[in-house]
Amino acid sequence: MSAVEDVEVTGTVRLGQFLKLAGVVGSGGEAREVLASGAVEVNGEVDTRRGRQLSDGDLVEVGGHGWRVLVEG
Repeated sequence: MSAVEDVEVTGTVRLGQFLKLAGVVGSGGEAREVLASGAVEVNGEVDTRRGRQLSDGDLVEVGGHGWRVLVEG
């Protein structure tokens, strides 16, 4: 995996929303497709649930690139 980028979020965030915030996808439809393909890992395990609740420190990986969830407040 290449470098991990930190992505700050406020409050709670779901996996589909996080993929958009991190710039991995441009829309909810794209998020659905990427998740359905099995290309998304959360903390090292494939996850296909767009509504999965993410927590501070979770690591999301797609295509060898990683993003860490940083929850503010």
